[in-house]
Amino acid sequence: MGRKAGGGGAAAGVPGGSQSHGRRRRKRKASFKLAHPDCAGIDVGSSSHFVAVPPDRDSEPVREFRSFSDDLNHLADWLSACGIRTVVMESTGVYLRSTSFWRAAALRSIW
Repeated sequence: MGRKAGGGGAAAGVPGGSQSHGRRRRKRKASFKLAHPDCAGIDVGSSSHFVAVPPDRDSEPVREFRSFSDDLNHLADWLSACGIRTVVMESTGVYLRSTSFWRAAALRSIW
């Protein structure tokens, strides 16, 4: 069965395939309660880690750190200086096992 003429959708020139009938949808702002304001995110990689802190904590809130011990120590120092107490990490490999980083983090009590 075919569509009737003027049936809306993309043929009617309305983005998203629906008719607006002269009304505009109100955009709602998503609101949420920040559960962990002192949290950083780390994208863990084999040769470097990308780390993000809340934008009000540093003038450069996203940084890249190499995977060497000295760099991981600098990472732990930076997180401490930014007042970070919680970290979430993402990795698609076994790179989370960097014992140098865990040692440095534990010594600085950033968790």
